[in-house]
Amino acid sequence: MGKHQKHAKLALRDNDNFATNEISIVGTKCDVISNLVHQVSQKMANYKLAYFDASHNDAIETKPLEKYVFHHKGTAKIEVNSSVNKFNQRIQFSQYDFLFINGNHYEAAKQILILDNDKETSVLKRLNQLNNIQFVIKLTNDSKYFYFLEEHNPQIKNLICYSIDEIDKISKHIENLIKQRIAPIQGLVLAGGKSTRMGTDKGTLQFYGKNQRDVTIDLLEKNHLKTFLSVREEQEISIENKITDKFIGLGPFGAICSAFQENPNVAWLVLATDLPFVNSEVIQLLLKHRNPSKIATTIKGKNAQFPEPLITIWEPKSYTLLLNYLAQGYSCPRKVLINSDVEIVEIDDSFIRNINTPEDFKEAYKEIND
Repeated sequence: MGKHQKHAKLALRDNDNFATNEISIVGTKCDVISNLVHQVSQKMANYKLAYFDASHNDAIETKPLEKYVFHHKGTAKIEVNSSVNKFNQRIQFSQYDFLFINGNHYEAAKQILILDNDKETSVLKRLNQLNNIQFVIKLTNDSKYFYFLEEHNPQIKNLICYSIDEIDKISKHIENLIKQRIAPIQGLVLAGGKSTRMGTDKGTLQFYGKNQRDVTIDLLEKNHLKTFLSVREEQEISIENKITDKFIGLGPFGAICSAFQENPNVAWLVLATDLPFVNSEVIQLLLKHRNPSKIATTIKGKNAQFPEPLITIWEPKSYTLLLNYLAQGYSCPRKVLINSDVEIVEIDDSFIRNINTPEDFKEAYKEIND
């Protein structure tokens, strides 16, 4: 066998242990932990939350049949044979804004410590897990800091401390942990199309006295977005911030995936160059209504049936989904939007007219310049 080949150096998704954003709750009984998670999650209904726990059942049987029971209202009860593996769990939890973990069973990148006077031995045993405590909760008024906690973390008494019934404050603190990790947005201007109907590169059409691709880049940069031009390998475009298609022959779908491959930790505001009526107001409206809990925030014409995938903010969580569609043989970004949980912003149809043919160009040019 030959020498092991090094793999391509890809940008890694910024994950915690099992999810993009997680916290374990350590220091007390399992039922207190799950009850706290349940109460907090009721206060945070507009986020996608999950809870990761271990079964307390000693008897384990391999199921000859894995069961998926779906309810028509949109819930499912699932019984499968599955062991914990961080890579698989990251895929499983990729659509969630936040993952709560029972720290009695699994370690997380961040922790909440509950002070329970009966659990000194348990906390001592898990002391090395407590490397990034966000805040402390007292189970009872007389809950004390064990002597070894201060030795391990001299700052521990300076951390915010809540009592277990301050659910509103605890929820607010967790909401801030979610907000801290909202991805920044970058712009992606699509200039890699073949423009077959137009007969000339649509990015070089001039409605406003310069190449439309430059106008589109300016539009996003004026709205404070670091912006990249998406191009095909064979296009000779000299521009510093460009992303060359890595997913070849997949059109805009490939361009979006290529941008995520370049940087999977940002949301991409994708804008095609053949939309000369999209202006700053449209971009600002899209940014204002952005919902990072959804996979995307997208523009739809009031009279249009479907949203516009090429005037859309694609969140980092959409990358996993896009690749799942690709694995099924679909490369239509609109299909992904239609079948997913997205935020829709409706605007007047006149803003989102595509320019595809020389006739379209003449009409639009006349309208813009008259």
